[in-house]
Amino acid sequence: MERVYNFSPGPAVLPISVLEEAQRDLLSLPGLGVSVLEVGHRTKWFEGVLETTKANLKKLLNLPDNYQIVFMQGGSRLQFSTIPMNLLAPGASADYIVTGTWGQTAAEEARREAEIRIAYDGKATNYDRLPTAAELKLSPNAKYLYYTSNETIQGVQFQSEPQGSQAPLICDASSDFLSRPLDMPRYGMLYACAQKNAGPAGVTVAILRDDLLADCSKRVPTMLSYPEYVKNNSLANTPPVFAIYIVMLVTRWLLDDVGGLAKMHEHNARKAKWLYDVIDGSGGFYRGHAQPACRSLMNVTFRLPNDDVEKAFLKGAEERKLHYLKGHRSVGGIRASIYNAMPDAGVEALASYMAEFRKQN
Repeated sequence: MERVYNFSPGPAVLPISVLEEAQRDLLSLPGLGVSVLEVGHRTKWFEGVLETTKANLKKLLNLPDNYQIVFMQGGSRLQFSTIPMNLLAPGASADYIVTGTWGQTAAEEARREAEIRIAYDGKATNYDRLPTAAELKLSPNAKYLYYTSNETIQGVQFQSEPQGSQAPLICDASSDFLSRPLDMPRYGMLYACAQKNAGPAGVTVAILRDDLLADCSKRVPTMLSYPEYVKNNSLANTPPVFAIYIVMLVTRWLLDDVGGLAKMHEHNARKAKWLYDVIDGSGGFYRGHAQPACRSLMNVTFRLPNDDVEKAFLKGAEERKLHYLKGHRSVGGIRASIYNAMPDAGVEALASYMAEFRKQN
């Protein structure tokens, strides 16, 4: 039953209290006599889960009444195609900001469905920073402006929404969803696969403004149509019941135990600072990938002097119960994913180990 510190980029660490409640409900839900893994999606119990989860999200995000919340499957990769299929009619185009692997993939998939324009691509600097306002080449006729708020692989994060476009913002917030307050009226749509900050793999939360819903294509298949999800309350087919239930527990934890997204943001900023302070004070032994002004509070990415030293670092980390720190296969290095549920003790242990390892090497 011993737990390690889980720095995985996703599926990622969950709050202990959430895991404990799920464990209690795994054998039998109170009053129902069946497991949470067995309960039907048409039951009053699950209807309550859906409504509670939506209510919790509305409260956390201070969501206006002209937004709808739906629960989908297929992760971000399916949204990459679903968004242009719904929102880009023949002859229409959208602007895409590419600041890392996931923005790049989203643009590639969208291009299969419709015309898009690249407003910025950070490939020239290996996606180590975000664009300035002057670097954004925005179209006055864009149907929407798409961006990825946090790039898990490169470790860059928007600390505020992109400026300068009159088009609705559409955001892939998968890896920093519920980590901080957002100016939701700025968004036409925001979505997140749950397995970073909101729950387990298997469910995607999509939040859409009514005007975008009204403009969706009616030629999209039912299971890819945002209006159909709204009309059917996410029940057009069997939804991922267990995953949505965990999202309900996580949102309740954020409200009741953490105290909301402003408190969560303070906590996340403090944790990230501990690691970036070690990197910045290492005299170049640790080299952060992201430029300081663009650093992620969720995914701290860095390199060591060479591959052999990195392998030794990872081996020593696991001996100290610091697991899943290896960087993405496309860029290598080290990646510490310190999402909402990563406890202070885990980040403190990693920071301490980093300082110790540097002295020894």
